[in-house]
Amino acid sequence: MHDNQVLTEVLAAAEQRRHHRRAFLRTAGAAAATAGVAGLLASCKDDNNNAYQPTPFPTPTPTVSDADVLNFALNLEYLEAQFYSFAATGAGLPNSQLSGTGTQGTVTGGKQVAFSDQTVAQYAREIAADEAAHVAFLRSALGSSAVAMPSINIDGGATGAFTAAARAAGVVGSTGTFDPYASDENFLLGAFIFEDVGVTAYKGSIASINNKTYVEAAAGIHAAEAYHAGLVRTLLYAKGLQTPTLRTAAGQISDARDSLDGPTDLDQGIVGDSTTSNIVPTDSNGICFSRTPGQVLNIVYLTASSTTSGGFFPSGVNGTVRQSSGV
Repeated sequence: MHDNQVLTEVLAAAEQRRHHRRAFLRTAGAAAATAGVAGLLASCKDDNNNAYQPTPFPTPTPTVSDADVLNFALNLEYLEAQFYSFAATGAGLPNSQLSGTGTQGTVTGGKQVAFSDQTVAQYAREIAADEAAHVAFLRSALGSSAVAMPSINIDGGATGAFTAAARAAGVVGSTGTFDPYASDENFLLGAFIFEDVGVTAYKGSIASINNKTYVEAAAGIHAAEAYHAGLVRTLLYAKGLQTPTLRTAAGQISDARDSLDGPTDLDQGIVGDSTTSNIVPTDSNGICFSRTPGQVLNIVYLTASSTTSGGFFPSGVNGTVRQSSGV
């Protein structure tokens, strides 16, 4: 039996056991809670010994399961994989990798970049292969629970999500367009939008995962995304030596992301001081920051509001985790 088949069966069995345990605990807990509350209501009296109805306890917020977290990640991987696949090869993911629970969508936009720098072209093909592998792995691990690819907008035209992002960041004017497939430099700026967000998304989500096998897998994908992000940031910084507007645009994109994900100044551009680059965005301890799923959705939906769709996901993502946080 292949290793992937073994892993899938182990994960499925573990998930089934957890499901049964949780179902039992929910049933037992509900029964105990009902009896306890009934007794409490019967015994509540005011200072005059008159019975009264106390204010009910708020309903607890449902917990997010491991599958919910991985499906949230899968939505992001669909987006990245489609962008890189089109940019590197001119074609998107195969139809066999798009089905699942929820509404399967389509891809708007996407085309092959006529790379002038073969180093960038080779990097693009490598990242495209990695992202496609992430999609395949997550779908295999989730099995029948995997969500379908939602509708994705990766168009570089006037109504495309890339143009909306570039306008919001000030990379182009209010009526300008931004086509990430038009040049090596535009491709790198488009990739910069995604990669930093993917790194912070995985770092923020790993703590919510309980199954150790899932944690190891998510950490491995997080590391791959960090390599991708560092590579894109390095290329932009290096090319910015001759084209300083690239560094400026990267900083504008960083500021735009910061304006969407909340009041805290988390995001960082690629320029340090006069003698230092800022390839790795870290705090004073050399540690990269995290984003919550809601903050991530604010960025990919291209809005600071609490909503369930927009931007690169015009109909929203599939799965339980789909609401942006709002600023």
